[in-house]
Amino acid sequence: MSGAPGTGALAARTALITGGGGPLGRAFALALAAAGARVVLVGRTERALTEAALRVAKEGGHARTAVCDVSDPAAVRTLAAELADEDVSLLVNNAGIAGPVRPLTDVEPEEWDEVFAVNVRGTYLMCRAFLPPMTAAGRGDIVNIASVSGKRPLLNRTPYTAAKMALLGLTRTLAGEVGPLGVSVNSLSPGPVRGPRMDRNFRMTAELTGCTAAEAERDFASRAALGRLVEEDEVARALLAMLAMPGLCGADIDLSAGMIAPA
Repeated sequence: MSGAPGTGALAARTALITGGGGPLGRAFALALAAAGARVVLVGRTERALTEAALRVAKEGGHARTAVCDVSDPAAVRTLAAELADEDVSLLVNNAGIAGPVRPLTDVEPEEWDEVFAVNVRGTYLMCRAFLPPMTAAGRGDIVNIASVSGKRPLLNRTPYTAAKMALLGLTRTLAGEVGPLGVSVNSLSPGPVRGPRMDRNFRMTAELTGCTAAEAERDFASRAALGRLVEEDEVARALLAMLAMPGLCGADIDLSAGMIAPA
């Protein structure tokens, strides 16, 4: 992907992406920058953020980085103050952790709380911090990265699925609150996205069930209508497509290769 700064469908817009140092955050950054947006990458690991920003720059885009733990209210307040010079009109809440792969009775309360702190409270805190300028301007977009796992059973992943279901409720309710003020809020629910996180999940599933990681992947992919995982660039293209639909508000877009909930 390549694009010149100041040109494209998203020219003159600034997009803030949490989880910006991860593979999916980087894919979002590349796609948004190619569409003309100025990108702000936020995450907990400076090195990963810098590498993602350099990749965006190599493709002809512009990216700024900021280290922040989105689950920490004080850190998010500091981030908002640091970015006061940016006109953030697009917020992509992509930060999230996978959590444990174990039966619920084997999940520790601290593990449960950590998943909700990053995946749900982080989204709430970022919206709380960056919504006021959007509503004041009467324009803006928020896209929360949920998951198909928030809409179908995913055994041994209760904290993650519960957190993603919470994001769907947050999205729909917030859309009703700020839609009348000119801000569209939607969620994008990818299915299993090929990459390091799914590789880790397949390894942990293999350890839990006694199969191999390759067998765990084949079993998981077989649940999708297309019989495969989703690629990072497909999710990034879906994000762009959502932003090209001005009437989209309070919606959830499923991009799971057909991994729908069983009847």
